[in-house]
Amino acid sequence: MNTFGHILRLTTAGESHGPAITAILDGFPAGVAIDLDAIQAAMDTRRPGQGGATSARREADRVQLLSGVFEGRSTGAPITIQIVNTDARPADYEPLRNVFRPSHADFTYQAKYGIRDHRGGGRASARETALRVAAGAIARLALDKMGVQVYAYTSRIGSVALDLPLEAIDLQHVYDYPTRCPHPDTAARMDAVIQRVRQAGDTVGGIVSGAIVGLPAGVGEPVYGKFHALLAAAMMSINAAKGFEIGMGFEGACRLGSEMNDPFTLDADGRITTLTNHSGGVQGGITTGRAVTFRVAFKPVATLTRDYPAITADGTPITIPARGRHDACVIPRAVPVVQAMATLTTLDALLTARLFPA
Repeated sequence: MNTFGHILRLTTAGESHGPAITAILDGFPAGVAIDLDAIQAAMDTRRPGQGGATSARREADRVQLLSGVFEGRSTGAPITIQIVNTDARPADYEPLRNVFRPSHADFTYQAKYGIRDHRGGGRASARETALRVAAGAIARLALDKMGVQVYAYTSRIGSVALDLPLEAIDLQHVYDYPTRCPHPDTAARMDAVIQRVRQAGDTVGGIVSGAIVGLPAGVGEPVYGKFHALLAAAMMSINAAKGFEIGMGFEGACRLGSEMNDPFTLDADGRITTLTNHSGGVQGGITTGRAVTFRVAFKPVATLTRDYPAITADGTPITIPARGRHDACVIPRAVPVVQAMATLTTLDALLTARLFPA
């Protein structure tokens, strides 16, 4: 299960501290102009070593496209993506060779395969998500042809939340802020939370919100290919993701039906639309034409920068000393990953529905 998607398929390979990570993006439409600068700009929003919230690991994350592009355009052939690991330190993890850390994938990978790469989590590391961001940036170039825009932003870190309607948020400037929260006052308070937990050797979680704007009505495949089901599967495949909701989500469970319904009306051009968007732009698993809005909850990073308990493979309790290069909060770097996975899901759904222009 290293492949994501149906028509548009992304297969990734590689480990956190191996020589490189690689992906194949298959099913991508031909004739799309491939902007390498735009792809690299997307990579720069995710890469580590960018401030107090993130890991001190410094990766340039330079993307190489080894196939599927000719004279600046996609050919329809599989696109090979390669990113060389330039700041890997596998020796740092030798003391953890036979250790199962709490809330990591150490024990479960060993239980499933009988062998595991202990270097930085190996295949279970969030290092793999760099490939998703690269593939998502390529997919975004295709969505631009249809005027579909995919956004993601930080809406909560710890107890600090951005409680504003989508219309009041400047989604064009998400990446102007280290926390990826496009509201100066809230971003500053979020950063204060991150710095406080970092100084304590602890970590903190939060929520990434997303919006897909410009998607036409009619996208999504009933019954088991509902658009929001595909989106949920994409989001829950991201490291540390623990919850997904669309539209009003869990809050809607506390409302009355009369408060949740989205009455129909006509827009200025005489097209059917809805007065409200409590359903998050999806009804019956098919898009309505309104913005698709969703949220993804991420747990605090499991690796602490203070001493914490663990167990060895033979069952001996031990204490892991404070060390390593780890995120105090995964949320800022999760934002471009959420954006990428939503972009890949959207393009795949459009190709499945045969709505992508030839």
